[in-house]
Amino acid sequence: MKTTPIAMAVALAAALAAGAAQAEGHYVTGVEGLQGSSVPPAGNYYLGYLVNYDIQSFRQPGSDKDLPGSNTGQVTALANRFVHITDTKLFGADYGFETIIPVLRTSVKVGPLDASDSGVGDVYVGPLVLGWHGQQWDAVAAAGMWLDTASNTLGDPTSPGKGYKSTMLTGGVTYYFDQPKSVSGSALFRYEYNGKKDNGVRPGDQLSLEWGVGKNYGAYSLGVVGYSQWQLSDDKGDKAVAGKAERHALGAEVVYPVASAGLFLKGAAYKEFSVHGGSAPAEPKGNLFRLSLVKPF
Repeated sequence: MKTTPIAMAVALAAALAAGAAQAEGHYVTGVEGLQGSSVPPAGNYYLGYLVNYDIQSFRQPGSDKDLPGSNTGQVTALANRFVHITDTKLFGADYGFETIIPVLRTSVKVGPLDASDSGVGDVYVGPLVLGWHGQQWDAVAAAGMWLDTASNTLGDPTSPGKGYKSTMLTGGVTYYFDQPKSVSGSALFRYEYNGKKDNGVRPGDQLSLEWGVGKNYGAYSLGVVGYSQWQLSDDKGDKAVAGKAERHALGAEVVYPVASAGLFLKGAAYKEFSVHGGSAPAEPKGNLFRLSLVKPF
């Protein structure tokens, strides 16, 4: 029997609603950019990341082709990150710890599926943050866990929580090309080892890269930024489906210090130019806009 595009869209939307394995982990690429691997000096910091991911289309499983029809979505999130860097040295680095509490709203329209939900997302606890500083370079290493703390309805792709825990390892370097540190290049990697969902499926491991090359112009900094994300292993479990997702984006960022308020404002816009669907019935592809605030206390 011939399958029509409408029937295909209905079937894929139903599979998405039925809770097929999702390729993505907890970490959302694009929240870090210029000098993303530089840890601040000892002190207390609040970092607020306001992110809007405008989904333009959804990729078919294991493909670079879009699902048939008009399928869209929106994810708006405020990630509240609290960091404490101590005076203690560990392996020659400044030692600190952190936590992230995200609040988000997600809506999707895929075929007959029209769903939305909002709430507090899964909380991240990072007991290890190490920051090294050289004359023309900075480096970071960190480890922590995304906890399964948020509400999750198996089969609802808009649930605030993922429905599983993830261990996340971080490493990166920022290099300054001149003595005044006016030109910089950075690369920040995040590796996620995901736990099992309620249906017994363990999403595949994921590697994220965020990079930026920028120049300081005194009153502000401007640069080119981008991100990439690879699913490194297939999902595991009796209900798992083979397939590895991949995405790449390019954008621009501006950093503006507000000296009178003692804070930094950062704005960035990314366009995903390549997305390959993985095991999920629908892999999103879109544009990401981010406004972040860094405030020391």
